[in-house]
Amino acid sequence: MSTVKVVTIGLGYIGLPTSALIAQNKIQVHGVDVNQHVVDTINKGKIHIVEPSLDIAVEQAVKNGFLKADIKPVVADTYLIVVPTPFKGNHEPDISYVETATKNIVPLLKEDDLYIIESTSPIGTTEKMMNLIYGERPELKGKLNIAYCPERVLPGNVMHELVHNDRVIGGVDDKSTQKALNFYKQFVKGELHATNARTAEMCKLTENSSRDVQIAFANELSLICDKADINVWELINLANKHPRVNILQPGCGVGGHCIAVDPYFIVSDYPMESKIIGTAREVNNYKSFWCAEKIQNEKLKFELEHGRKPKVALMGLAFKPNIDDLRESPAKYIAQKVLQNDSNGEYFIVEPNIEEHNVFKLTNYKEAVQEADIIALLVAHDEFKSIVFDSSKVVLDFCGTKK
Repeated sequence: MSTVKVVTIGLGYIGLPTSALIAQNKIQVHGVDVNQHVVDTINKGKIHIVEPSLDIAVEQAVKNGFLKADIKPVVADTYLIVVPTPFKGNHEPDISYVETATKNIVPLLKEDDLYIIESTSPIGTTEKMMNLIYGERPELKGKLNIAYCPERVLPGNVMHELVHNDRVIGGVDDKSTQKALNFYKQFVKGELHATNARTAEMCKLTENSSRDVQIAFANELSLICDKADINVWELINLANKHPRVNILQPGCGVGGHCIAVDPYFIVSDYPMESKIIGTAREVNNYKSFWCAEKIQNEKLKFELEHGRKPKVALMGLAFKPNIDDLRESPAKYIAQKVLQNDSNGEYFIVEPNIEEHNVFKLTNYKEAVQEADIIALLVAHDEFKSIVFDSSKVVLDFCGTKK
């Protein structure tokens, strides 16, 4: 067995595909995760998340002996930090996972090692971690290569995008940037763009804030069109016929571990300067609340007209179509809100991409559509697009499934 070249810390939605990809290139990878179940699953050549073709990549990498998972890191040449950066308090980024992961590898570091953060981080995090490392290992000061390189992949297409997307790579100095570029060159076919760590950190936050602002514009239009009795889908389609207009599609809010989260990393540090970014977050959060209210109103209307409570189908829980990822999902928030307001109503919760949920009892989508009086389309999963709705049903389309 050849020696470990790369240690990845965090084997989630990005860490595991990245580990598998590196291992596919016949580079020895030691993946670390705090969850023993995750470690055991991977060591059997299996996966704990849904991502097309990831299962094949992991199975091959484990079988060929290039990928091993553990709960503890080992000595390597390159360390990739791919852990979550959640919130604390009022949407303030929490970098404690990055900090803990870093502290765990500090004793293992040696001269000329490469340390890269891939976790989405507030500006200045890479420099903070550099100071932490050199504070504990002063003899290594200036002798390590420290860089930041954010992922920019789409769930459902991760294995392709990890290889083919361009990457922005920023070191704390030129030597670190170059060393990181050489590392990614081994398995990335997209273009590699060199910068400094702070710019690379801001680049990731900017990309997702840009998307958030554009979605907020579409969601705001949907709120206006609802009041003005205009079909928002038709309106956007027509407006987009203009050669320089490209409005996105509205939905029931914004979810996921990136677009719904990253703008707060900017707003938290620069509240006075980030007015549009902050307001976009408010609009997209409000849209989910608005959808829940809409469902409530339709239920009350139905009860008045029919003298009984309606059966309600809530279609979709994932944060976007055709994936199993429920992180920061507006659809999940809507389902929770609707159920909180009516504990004894009859509901059918549908999510075709997961088999079970620890809170919601899931129903097959065909059965739900047949049984329900009110059908709320929350996520535009492919399965829902082929449904022919009975004219007697109340259909609330929040994601353009029927457009």
